[in-house]
Amino acid sequence: MTTSERNPDLVEMAWDPITRIVGSLGLYCKIDFRNRRVAECYSTSSIFRGYSVFMKGKDPRDAHFITSRICGICGDNHATCSVYAQNMAYGVRPPALGEWILNLGEAAEYMFDHNLYQENLVGVDYCEKMVRETNPGVLAMAERTEAPHAGDHGYRTIADIMRSLNPLEGEFYREALAVSRLTREMFCLMEGRHVHPSTLYPGGVGTVATVQLFTDYLTRLMRYVEFMKRVVPMHDDLFDFFYQALPGYEEVGRRRVLLGCWGSFQDPEHCDFTYRNMSHWGREMYVTPGVIVDGKLVTNDLVDINLGIRILLGSSYYDDWQDQEPFVTRDPLGNPVDIRHPWNQHTIPHPQKRDFGDKYSWVMSPRWFDGEDALALDTGGGPIARLWSTALSGRVDIGYVESTGHSVRINLPKTALRPEKTFEWKIPEFKGQPLSNALERNRARTYFQAYAAACALYFVERGLAEVRAGRTQTWEPFTVPDEAISCGFTEAVRGVLSHHMVIRNGKIANYHPYPPTPWNASVRDVHGTPGPYEDAVQNTPIFEENPPADFKGIDIMRTVRSFDPCLPCGVHMYLGGGEELRRVHTPHAFGAT
Repeated sequence: MTTSERNPDLVEMAWDPITRIVGSLGLYCKIDFRNRRVAECYSTSSIFRGYSVFMKGKDPRDAHFITSRICGICGDNHATCSVYAQNMAYGVRPPALGEWILNLGEAAEYMFDHNLYQENLVGVDYCEKMVRETNPGVLAMAERTEAPHAGDHGYRTIADIMRSLNPLEGEFYREALAVSRLTREMFCLMEGRHVHPSTLYPGGVGTVATVQLFTDYLTRLMRYVEFMKRVVPMHDDLFDFFYQALPGYEEVGRRRVLLGCWGSFQDPEHCDFTYRNMSHWGREMYVTPGVIVDGKLVTNDLVDINLGIRILLGSSYYDDWQDQEPFVTRDPLGNPVDIRHPWNQHTIPHPQKRDFGDKYSWVMSPRWFDGEDALALDTGGGPIARLWSTALSGRVDIGYVESTGHSVRINLPKTALRPEKTFEWKIPEFKGQPLSNALERNRARTYFQAYAAACALYFVERGLAEVRAGRTQTWEPFTVPDEAISCGFTEAVRGVLSHHMVIRNGKIANYHPYPPTPWNASVRDVHGTPGPYEDAVQNTPIFEENPPADFKGIDIMRTVRSFDPCLPCGVHMYLGGGEELRRVHTPHAFGAT
C-alpha cells in the first residue's frame, strides 16, 4: 500500500495474483478512501502462450485436440468451437444424434463449472467468515433476518446461509462439491473424458448411443434438477439481502450494459454449419446469440456479430500487423473483412517493461464495432449475457424453457422429493435503468445452471427419440479441402468463444481462438477505452467497515470474481529467441542411441 505521488488522497494498492481463479490476473488500483471509492484500475496478466503462432502449418483435423489444451477448465468448450469451425471448413453436417450428444456434454459442463465456481469459489466472498471480517455489522443484521424462501432451501436466516458457504466446513459448500462429481460424470458419459474430450470430432461424435447411455445421464440429471430447486431461492435470498443491508450496493461492479453472447446448443434440424446460412441457424440455437447495448438487443445475427469483431492493441505487449497482407478480404457472402478481424490477425509478441502509461499486459483488446464505435463488450461471466440475449430475442420455447421477450422461464419437472417448479429470470433493472453489476452477474449464474439443466432434459428426450427410431449414426465422413475459411461460435462457460481458421494447401495458415477472458480482461485499447474488469472496478464504491487500516478489498474482489476470470484463455507462454548453452547426448533408456 503506497500513497500516489500525483494525488496524496489516493492510495495505490495491488492484488497480484487474484486468488480463487486460474492464471496470473493482477489488479493495480488507486483507492480514494476519503470518498470510499476506487479511482483507477489496471488489469494485468504477465504470461503469454502462442497458440495462434504454433497452430500454423498444422493439419486442420488436429485443431480441436490442440486447442482444447488452451485451458484445463473449459477445454471441451474449445474443442467444441474448433469442431464447429472445422465442420464449416469441410462442409460436413453431423447427424442429429451426434449434435444432441454434444449438446448434452456441453450442458453438463455448464452445470459442473458454474456449480463449482459459484458455491466453492464465489460463495466464499459471501460466507459467514468473510462477512465477519469485512462487514461485522452486516453479519449482525443477517443473524436477525429471516430468509424469505427458508421453506425451499432449509436455512432459517441469512446468516445460516452464510455459514453454509464457509469453505470446507459449511454444509452447502460440501454438498455442492458432491454435486459437481455428478455433473462431471454426466459430461464423461457424452464426451468420453473431462476436460479434454476423447469422442468429439468434426462430423459428429464417437460416443456409442444407447438407451442405457441416456438413462445413466438422466438419473444424474434429475438429482441435479432437485438440487437446483433449493439453490435458486437460496441465492435469491442471499443476494437480495445485500441490497437491503447495504443501500447503494447496486453500484458495486456496475458498468454500462455492453454484453456479448455468441449462442450455444445447436438445433440439428436447422444447423448445417454453412456460412451462407449462419444468420438462420445461429438464431435457432437454444441459447440465442446477441449483442446487448444499454439493455437493448442490437443484433442476434451471427454474420453481423462475426464481421463486427475487431482485435485492438493499445496497452498490450504486441506489435501491430496493420501493414501485413490480409488473409481474407471478403467473407463467403462477399462482405468486406477488416484487417483487425481475427481472420487477418498476426500475433507479434513484443515483451517489455510494464508501464501503466503505455503497455502493461499480454491480453489484447477485443472490441465489437457497431459501425461507429469499438465497444468494449463483456460477458458478465457468461450467464447474464446468455439469459439477456435469449430473453430479448424471444425465440426459444421448448416446454422446459421459454424466452418471453423480457424474461426467461425455466420449468423443472417433479423430482423424487420435490414438486415441479418454475423459475423466471427477469432482466435486472435499478430505478428503471438496465443493471449489470456484481450481484446480478452472480445471480444469473445460478439461474443459468437451472436453464442448462432444463435444456438437457429436452436434449435427452430428443436423443432417445433418435435411438428408438433406429437413427443411431453419430458421425458423418468428410474430406479436408485445400483452401477454406471458416469460423465457429459457441459459449464457453464464462461467455463468448469464437475460433477463426484459414486453410491453405490443406494446412492451417491462420488460426485465432477468442475466449471470454480476452474480452473481459482486456486492457485500455488504442482509443484509451478501459477493459471490462478495469471499468467495473474503477467505478466501485467501498463498503468495508474498517478501511484503510485492515482493508481486504472485498468489494473489488467480488466485482472481479463476478466475471468468473480464467486467465489461461487470455494469455499464453512466450519463450523468446533463446540461446543454446550446451547440447547433451542422452542414451536411450534401453541402451539404444
